[in-house]
Amino acid sequence: MSAVTVRAAPGPRSLFDEPVRISVVGLSPLQAVTLLASLTDETGVLFQSSALYRAESSGALDLSRSPALGGSFSGLEPMGLLWSLQPKTAFRRLTKRDVQTPFYVDLEVHEGHGLPGTLLAKTTVERCFLREGVQRTPVREGRLRATLFVPPGPGPFPAVIDLYGTAGGLVEYRASLMANKGFVTLALAYFDFEDLPKGLEELHLDYFGEAVEFLQKQQHLKLSGIGVLGISKGADLAMSMAAFLPGIKAAVSISGLGSNTFAALRGDGFTISGLGLSPEKIVFTSDNVVSFLEAFDDPEDPEHKDCLIPVERSSAAFLFMSGLEDQNCKSALYCQEPIERLRRHGRKVEVHNYAGAGHLLEPPYFPHCQASLHKMIGMPVMWGGQQIGRA
Repeated sequence: MSAVTVRAAPGPRSLFDEPVRISVVGLSPLQAVTLLASLTDETGVLFQSSALYRAESSGALDLSRSPALGGSFSGLEPMGLLWSLQPKTAFRRLTKRDVQTPFYVDLEVHEGHGLPGTLLAKTTVERCFLREGVQRTPVREGRLRATLFVPPGPGPFPAVIDLYGTAGGLVEYRASLMANKGFVTLALAYFDFEDLPKGLEELHLDYFGEAVEFLQKQQHLKLSGIGVLGISKGADLAMSMAAFLPGIKAAVSISGLGSNTFAALRGDGFTISGLGLSPEKIVFTSDNVVSFLEAFDDPEDPEHKDCLIPVERSSAAFLFMSGLEDQNCKSALYCQEPIERLRRHGRKVEVHNYAGAGHLLEPPYFPHCQASLHKMIGMPVMWGGQQIGRA
């Protein structure tokens, strides 16, 4: 009998958002095994998943054609061991802080369908965030606090500004993955990073204008304009940038509310108020997880019309993405009004609402996170969605 070996193709090193083909050779015909995946994040939190399989009559096992019989998921899910990873510490979310280093995922094959069975084989795969040749440059120009990613080659490349939400800081992993696909990307911080304001109290449009001007000065860019992509609070900032800043030709709203939220946005001669919350409508689950789903003020209420973003001013193309099981906010519902307004003005709009998905619409193969500790409020927050819907 040959030795049992677990393999990952095309090799042990791959980009995080690219699939790997996991297979096992050397098993007995129809042998029952359990596959276990483990990843330890940069804070030391362990994430694990497992699935039950049965080898083919040849003694081989290929996850691209063999269904899981149970465990963290079931059915034919070739990447299930990776997207089903869950933390062993409650309310932790898998994110990448240093995109210059990979995540290491241990893949183990155990005998039988009862853990812990005898370890038959093990390998480690590296899941990387930067393709070879992509340049990463910290940006500290004027007030800007950002990171620039430039793909290899002469270009010209499309350019995108990437914005995250109310957790603050500088988040680079989505921007780095986009750079791998041929985009010049600028991951932009706007509060709670270095010497930027600590709190989300008031934002100034000219700061985001500086980011656009900085990108426009870079070499090897396509002349067609700049895109902006944002999730949650970052989504309404993306819409405001498209509405007020020249040079923005595409805007993507992920899990936004279609209005300016939380902090007032001040521009040249105008202010857009921040849509707030009704504290009495905040719900705490039995696990003391916070749900804001019913707490946001209704942006369609005339009382809150000063929070609306005049997106119809923009000639940009818009993309709205929402999860239909978002338990953080009513993104799909509240984005309907700006979508209809854009269409009335003849603007180009695309809408994708995802069944089974929650608030966190992340790059491919990031594990589903239903609730996690929120840095700004110091408590776990409900995001919603189902694991298979997120996958």
